[in-house]
Amino acid sequence: MDVAIIGAAGACGRQLAAQVLQRGTVPPGGRLQLVGHRGGPSETELWGLRSDLEDAFGDWAPDVELVLDPDAVDADLVVVLAGQTVSLDPNAPVDRAELARVNAALFHTYAVALARRPDPPIVVVQSNPVELGVRIFAEHLPRERVIGAGAWSDTLRFRRELAEDLGLPRRDVAAVTLGEHGDRLVPVWSAVRARGVPADAVDRAIAAARGDRQLVDLPDEIATARTEVVDLIRSGAVAEAWARVGSLPADLRVAVKPFFTNFTSGRTTEAVTAHAVADLLEAFVDGVWRAFPAQVWVRGDWNDLHAAIAIPVIVGQNGWTPVVDLALHDDELDALQRADAVLAARQEELVATLE
Repeated sequence: MDVAIIGAAGACGRQLAAQVLQRGTVPPGGRLQLVGHRGGPSETELWGLRSDLEDAFGDWAPDVELVLDPDAVDADLVVVLAGQTVSLDPNAPVDRAELARVNAALFHTYAVALARRPDPPIVVVQSNPVELGVRIFAEHLPRERVIGAGAWSDTLRFRRELAEDLGLPRRDVAAVTLGEHGDRLVPVWSAVRARGVPADAVDRAIAAARGDRQLVDLPDEIATARTEVVDLIRSGAVAEAWARVGSLPADLRVAVKPFFTNFTSGRTTEAVTAHAVADLLEAFVDGVWRAFPAQVWVRGDWNDLHAAIAIPVIVGQNGWTPVVDLALHDDELDALQRADAVLAARQEELVATLE
């Protein structure tokens, strides 16, 4: 099994390369391709990264190759971690529309190159906007072989925040987020379960977290809380910003805490970003069907959603298929449909510019 990491020189790409080698996801007889941009800084950095990885994991590492041309990417599993990201400077404007336009061109370049291969790979997108990346790659490759890991990152965060509120380890909490990897994420409160905790106690904890809040208002709540936290960081009040994050309900912490991390650590949320991708890669390599929330181009296959958006799926060696037995509450389905409408419009507009 061969794996290629597009954007391997970036912070998340480096983390992922180390994690897949540490886990043994790529077997000794396989190949790990570190993909960068010819003539850019990543070309130089990838030489050093390969040297470091070979020294660290030489006892069982696969062949580690450098790839500097999209047409030379040749792997069974291709991870997309390249592209422009939000600035690490809290004083810099966050222009998501520009981020989407820039990264759309990069997605298109690699999607076209991969489509020329006789055997289409499975593509795992973790660059932002994840949904747009999934849509563009799925325009050129079989859509059941294109999946986004952003929803799994959010779900790991959601489970951790709920576990903290319940006083449990994360492994004892079952929960899922769907929708957008962004302001229009949809926490599925109706699916929250906690091992060893009576259902009525879990319901009380959920009621305490939600209060009178409605899912339809969550995008605005996220935007407001994010602004408050970033403004505190800009003023130098980092401890106060952390306290403000901690005071938020679990679903808001999921969406806002990554911005705190981004603007205080001097790095993006590289560990959990890579961890989520590594989990998906393991599922594809193991060949055992596993359930994940993930961004896929739905096209009406689940609850009449049409955009590239996060839904529950089953993944295996040949790609993904929708989960059919997750019953959403009316407010959760409504929030998901609202997110779908917004994402579908954005994606159609940007995809049209690439044709």
